[in-house]
Amino acid sequence: MQYREIGKTGMKVSAISFGASSLGGVFHSLKEETGIEAVHTAVDNGINFIDVSPYYGHLKAEVVLGKALKNIDRSRYYLSTKVGRYGQDGVNTWDYSARKAKESVYESMERLHVDYIDLINIHDIEFADLEQVCNETLPALVDLRREGVVKHVGITNLNLRHFHYVIDHVPAGTVESVLSFCHYTLNDDALVDSLDYFESKEIGVINASPFSMGLLTERGVPDWHPAPEALKRLAQKATAYCKSKGTSIEALAVAFSVNNPRIATTLFSTTNPENVLKTIRYAETPLNEELLAEVKRIFEPGFRDTWVNS
Repeated sequence: MQYREIGKTGMKVSAISFGASSLGGVFHSLKEETGIEAVHTAVDNGINFIDVSPYYGHLKAEVVLGKALKNIDRSRYYLSTKVGRYGQDGVNTWDYSARKAKESVYESMERLHVDYIDLINIHDIEFADLEQVCNETLPALVDLRREGVVKHVGITNLNLRHFHYVIDHVPAGTVESVLSFCHYTLNDDALVDSLDYFESKEIGVINASPFSMGLLTERGVPDWHPAPEALKRLAQKATAYCKSKGTSIEALAVAFSVNNPRIATTLFSTTNPENVLKTIRYAETPLNEELLAEVKRIFEPGFRDTWVNS
């Protein structure tokens, strides 16, 4: 397993890491004990960075992850969670106020059975008033960092330009990492355009969803997926091509996503322990450059086509 530092945080994390959204039943139903086993399998096989949010499963993911972490020594993992996006009784809610951000951190720690958070993120800032993020939410989290309740502060988003806006409108060192999803994948590598900028600010980069939220899988895109229909057809074609070459699009997707040393880690999510082991194998397999070139050719008509988050 390769380990890379997230910016200047001192956190040296595994190149592939565990996203706990699936523990909330976000993508599929789960058996709690199997999800807990998946977390243990990840840590026992070298993964040392775990990301979650109170939004995932409307608190359920943090609750299940907390049960898993009870039996894992705190020194074996870095833990990331979020503030700003929530939900209750099946209804999504957003609150980026300073008061709610601070309350949320303490509530998350209780659910997760920890007494500090390694990385606290503002969740999906495209839903927020960016002025509030700069002038209220981030200062609240910096207060918690100063107190030692959280160690580091980051932001997450789908729209890359929002990262630039926030970072440019807060004091240097406020934001220590960004978490971008679906922008360093086989069908969309737009994240590379911002790497020089992030490095100039000494900000670490976390990549999420190497499978583009299920687009790049043999199982096929889920019904709710927001990708354009033309892009979904290209993904089906690329998936079939990989299969014809004796491999899977999942294997290529992971190998590609972890291959860039300028990206600290790539998050994937599953509740299946076997899928954890499989994904680690994909991450440790050298990238097939010839296959990558062919798949990129397939995606060319829709390369970097994106969608609105929901």
